[in-house]
Amino acid sequence: MLIAVLLAGEALALIMSLASNEAGARLIQFGLASLGIQWVSLATLCALYLLRRPLTRLSPHLLAWVCLALLLCMTLLVASAAWTVFGISMHPAEERASFVLRMLAIAIVVGFLTMLTYQNYWNARQLAVRAKQAELEALQARIRPHFLFNTLNTGAALVHQRPEEAERLLLDLSDLFRAALAGPREITLADELALVRRYLEIEGLRFGDRLRVEWQVPVALPALAVPALSIQPLVENAIRHGVEPVATGGDVHLQVAANGDWLEVTVANALPSAPVRPTTGHQVGLNAVRARIQAMTHGRGSVRTTTAEGRYTAVIRIPLTP
Repeated sequence: MLIAVLLAGEALALIMSLASNEAGARLIQFGLASLGIQWVSLATLCALYLLRRPLTRLSPHLLAWVCLALLLCMTLLVASAAWTVFGISMHPAEERASFVLRMLAIAIVVGFLTMLTYQNYWNARQLAVRAKQAELEALQARIRPHFLFNTLNTGAALVHQRPEEAERLLLDLSDLFRAALAGPREITLADELALVRRYLEIEGLRFGDRLRVEWQVPVALPALAVPALSIQPLVENAIRHGVEPVATGGDVHLQVAANGDWLEVTVANALPSAPVRPTTGHQVGLNAVRARIQAMTHGRGSVRTTTAEGRYTAVIRIPLTP
């Protein structure tokens, strides 16, 4: 950012010197313009840095107007100081008021051009976020149907033989789909794990003793926000690819632990010794979860997978500090 501001300032100084009619003094004019512009630029950046905490509470558009106001204030101060202390002016016969007003006019033009560029950037960023969200929703839509069909079939099989369990299954399914239909949002880690438990209760009714789940979760969970239905797809993939294809079933291991400044959520499952049927692997759910974690943490979080010793492991890493 500093390099970009310095180069933009030098480009503006070059334009101002080339636009002058005094060909012999263009180098001097470039030096004076460069000195003044860099002072204004660096002073504005320093002011923004010192005011960064209160400025973070402003909306992006209001923040842009505040930046423009700071730019004009710094231009006024630098222009006045240059005239008073050093007597600097690109035109020696020019009066102080005229010189200061001319510098303010240049700053206003540059500021509005910058705001126009920022507005275009902001609109492009919003469109990119919406496109990414549409992609995530499409990925999630690909994950849910088979689970819904399997759950309804399980409920239909239980409704006459074990009606109490069928009722519990439908209530758990209602909670899961209420969270899914609420749209992309952030919930607490405890709420997300509660949704995972409801999902595992549903799958437990379906698979019975074939599904073996091991939990390693601390009693006191950190007050951390995670994307809704971000852990559940990993557990769903573990069951789909590690338990469902095997006649004897399999195990799913879920662990939550703090590792330094990071929260790590590990979901592991045993892999079948030989593929029972063609499978597309874990990638659909992983792509959705990875994109949502990276979007929430601004690229700091991650979802990593490993395959070793007949086990498939997915690890979500989220920073404990914002």
